Amino acid sequence: MEYRDWNTGARTSLLGYGCMRFPTRPDGSIDEERAAALLNAARDAGVNYFDTAYNYHGGASEPFVGRVIAQWPRESFYLATKLPVWKCESLEDAKKIFAEQLERLGVEYIDFYLMHSLHQPRYDKAKALGIVDWLWEQKVAGKIRNLGFSFHDHYAALEHILNDQPWDFCQLQYNYLDTDEKAEEQAGDRGYALTETKGVPVIIMEPIKGGTLANLPADATAPLKALRPGASAASWALRWVGSHPNVHVILSGMSAEDQLADNLATFQKFEPLNEAEQSAVAQTAQVLRNKIRVGCTACRYCMPCPMGVDIPDNFSLWNRLAMFGNTEQVKNAWNRMEEKEKAKNCIRCGKCEAICPQHLPIRQALAQLQTELDSL
Repeated sequence: MEYRDWNTGARTSLLGYGCMRFPTRPDGSIDEERAAALLNAARDAGVNYFDTAYNYHGGASEPFVGRVIAQWPRESFYLATKLPVWKCESLEDAKKIFAEQLERLGVEYIDFYLMHSLHQPRYDKAKALGIVDWLWEQKVAGKIRNLGFSFHDHYAALEHILNDQPWDFCQLQYNYLDTDEKAEEQAGDRGYALTETKGVPVIIMEPIKGGTLANLPADATAPLKALRPGASAASWALRWVGSHPNVHVILSGMSAEDQLADNLATFQKFEPLNEAEQSAVAQTAQVLRNKIRVGCTACRYCMPCPMGVDIPDNFSLWNRLAMFGNTEQVKNAWNRMEEKEKAKNCIRCGKCEAICPQHLPIRQALAQLQTELDSL
C-alpha cells in the first residue's frame, strides 16, 4: 500500500475510504453486512484513512462506521468526519453536533475534522459565530488532531479561506478533466498550486468525477488503452491525482467489491504517471472536452433567471450526456430536477445572454437541450 507522510507524524494510506456511498438495501438503508466486509477488507489491505460525515446516508453513516471501527485498535486507523456548517445558526449548534458525532462514532477524538462543504459566505458566517475559534480550542484540548475544511467554490474563495487560518489540511475536488478553476465550482490547477505554496496538505475528493471518469467512451479511452490495455479507466484518474506530491489522501467511495479490488490493485503498487502517460491523459481529457455541447463554466453570472431556470445545472446535464454517453444517469438526474428549474420555462428574454462572460447562445441551447433530454 502506498503511504504519504505528514509533518505532524501521521502516515496515511494514499487511498482513503469514503463512507458516503456504501452498498444499500432496496429500502435505501446501508447494507451493513456488505459494507462492513468492504471496510474490513480495505483495512486488512492497508487502507488506514476512513472519511465519513454527519449527513452521509441520511445520518446513518457515522453510527454504522462507529460500530465497525469499535472492533479495531484505535491507533490503527485515522478517522475523518465533518461539521455540517450549514446546520449551525449558533456556536451552540456546532457544540451540540460535535458532541453527537463523538457519541455516534464511539471515539474520544477525531483524527481529521473538517468544516464541511465551505464556500466563502458559509465560512465567513461560521467565523463570525465563533465556530472557527472554538474548533481550534478543541484541537488544543485533544478532541481534534488535525483541523481542515472541504471546499466547493472558486479559486478566490479558496485563497480567502486558506489565508485566514493556519489549517492543517484542506479537501478539494480535483480530477484530470476539471483542471480549470472555473469548472463546476472547483479551484482546479491553480487551487492545487496554492496549497503547495502555502504548505497545506491536500486530501482529494471526487478524483473520478462522481464515477464518470470510470466509464469513458471508446474514443476517449483509446490513448490510455494504447499504453496499458488492461488498466481500468478509474485507475488512470486515480494515478493522475496521486502523481501530485502535495496530495496525501485520495478518497474513493467504494460501494462494491470490484471497485475496492481495482483500487487496491492501483495503490498497492502505486506508480506515478510517466511523461508518456501524462500525455495520454491529456489527450483523453481533450477528447472529452471536444464533446461539450455548450461551454458553460458554471460561473452563475446568468443567475438568477427571472423564470427560475437553473441554467448552469441544465447545461451540466447536457454536457455530461454528450461527453460520457451515460444515458441512464442523465435521464435519472433529469427526472429528479424540479420542473420549475428546467429549460422549458425559458421565455427568451435574453437577460442571461447580456451578462454571460462567455457570450454563449443560452436561449438557443436551452431549447435544444430540453428536446434532447426529454427524449431520453
